[in-house]
Order: sequence, then C-alpha cells, then structure tokens
Amino acid sequence: MALQILSAPSDAEDVVARLREAIANALPEASIEVKATGAAHFEIAVTAASFEGRSRVAQQQAVYGAIAHLMRGDSPPVHAIDKLETRVP
Repeated sequence: MALQILSAPSDAEDVVARLREAIANALPEASIEVKATGAAHFEIAVTAASFEGRSRVAQQQAVYGAIAHLMRGDSPPVHAIDKLETRVP
C-alpha cells in the first residue's frame, strides 16, 4: 500500500477557492471566509441572511451540503472541517 498525501500545501489555496465557490453557489448572498489549517483541514466562517430563523444545525447542514462533494471519494481534497461558524448579519 502506498503512502497518500491528502492535500499538499501547494494546492491548499486551490481547495480554499473550491470551498468558497461551492458555498457561494449554494448561498449567493453569503460572506465566506475559508482558511487552510493543515493537510486537507480547513476552518470556515459563513455569514448569510438566509440563516435567519434557522437553527444552528440547519445553518451548518446548508454549508456541509454545499461542500459534501469535496469530502467524498477515496482521496477527497477536504479531509476535515476543524471549525465551522455560521452567523446571521
């Protein structure tokens, strides 16, 4: 079995951009912050008016639903979201 690197630092910014794009497609009005924190690990903060009146769990489900395709498969570009903050403006 070969050693597999989950996400090399050189492509971390590409994955950050892909995460931002996926969230923006799902929540076009949102303000989105994404930070790479390690190999395939990220922190995300999303502020969106559409979160108004939704539970924190529902807000986070909306974000995870938007990025789920980046966390699937044998070698996904995203291994973990270490911190996810959702806010209402």
